[in-house]
Amino acid sequence: MNTRDCKVIIVGGGLVGSLCALFMTKRGFKTELYEYREDPRVTQFARGRSINLALSNRARKALQKVGIEKKILACGVPMKGRFIHNLNNKNKSLEFDPRTKQCTYSVSRNFLNEQLLEEVENHPNVQLHFNHKLINVDLENGHLTFLQMKTGKTIDVSGDLLIGADGAFSTVRRAIQQVPLFNFSQTYIDHGYIEMSIEPDIGKTIEANYIHIWPRKDFMMIALPNLDNSWTVTLFMSLDKFKELDSSTKVLNFFRRFFPDSVKLLGEKQLVEDFILTKPSPLVSIKCSSFHAGGNTLIIGDAAHAMVPFYGQGMNAGFEDCLLLDSLLESYNNNFPLVLRKFTEIRRDDAHAICDLAMYNYREMRDLVTRPSYLIRKKIDDLLFKLLPNTWIPLFNSVVLSEMSYTGCINNRKWQDKVLLHVIIGTVVLMSSIVIFSFYNCQRNND
Repeated sequence: MNTRDCKVIIVGGGLVGSLCALFMTKRGFKTELYEYREDPRVTQFARGRSINLALSNRARKALQKVGIEKKILACGVPMKGRFIHNLNNKNKSLEFDPRTKQCTYSVSRNFLNEQLLEEVENHPNVQLHFNHKLINVDLENGHLTFLQMKTGKTIDVSGDLLIGADGAFSTVRRAIQQVPLFNFSQTYIDHGYIEMSIEPDIGKTIEANYIHIWPRKDFMMIALPNLDNSWTVTLFMSLDKFKELDSSTKVLNFFRRFFPDSVKLLGEKQLVEDFILTKPSPLVSIKCSSFHAGGNTLIIGDAAHAMVPFYGQGMNAGFEDCLLLDSLLESYNNNFPLVLRKFTEIRRDDAHAICDLAMYNYREMRDLVTRPSYLIRKKIDDLLFKLLPNTWIPLFNSVVLSEMSYTGCINNRKWQDKVLLHVIIGTVVLMSSIVIFSFYNCQRNND
């Protein structure tokens, strides 16, 4: 198919939609990008939307393919591990990769979105439309209707390929949900989050190049670094607990009890203000049985597989979607019906897997990282990874620091658990045999 004759419509001008537009324009498609919000280059993101992202290998590979990886990493802060803040003040650092020293990067969402849009606009075959709300989707005819928010007028557009990158509450996905045999699940957890910040002057005093974690079993707080030495702090907690803390006194007493070392970092006045004025944002996980409809409509990113943020893989998985789509278009010569079908076949199980992994990692971060069993397992994993780097890859490393499929990460972990279980059982049997044999010999000698 001649790319110059094809028109691609992308709904959603966030990170995934912008990167997808960049891939499509580089392939030579006429590309139109429609976004409900204003241009992020001329406005600020609303409070409550995470302004920090953990960029790791999967996203880096996609950015490398479009030629902007180095530019983005230059404006990110490397994070080499977790810095754990315990209540007993016995804080500890845990490196992600003691063997090869790989790291993730804390990157500003706003900066990254701006850079992607700037790159997209460098191409002549693209049009960007902000303040356009999608109000109707005609899947059969590849036809979309948008409401122009500033004028109140509606416009109709059509394309050869429609891509929904319009987030967890995707309008494109709602249209696909009407297709027979399409299964969809949406799961809210009873926890939400609010964001606070540490000012640059105070931020300089914090251990640099780590993601800081305050694990407290039923809830937790994390802090990610910014280039100006400020830190973005996020508290994850049950929604009921948020409701209980309805006064400045209760908020301060709560933080002094559970996060005592953070009070000076956040500042009492700013802490209370941020907490009281911010409504907790919900956390949702979404799974779909298919990511396409017919031969012309596809959903990617959060529209296809929104997940809780505890592996930092939402953006990374979305960028990986774009890379997969680009490779399929190359492999199948832009045969859209075949490409979309292959995309679902390849991506569905992986998307479900990372949604499950993200749920698991919340428990690990808020609870398991403080347990001796976790620390022992990490030491074993690090040792075996050092001795057998191509055979034994710890779960975190496989998810965040490798290109292993997400289903492969789960299967690899299950295999490792079986190996360790057999080793433990074998060790117990061997030690028991030695004890029994020694006892038997002692009895013979006594006789």
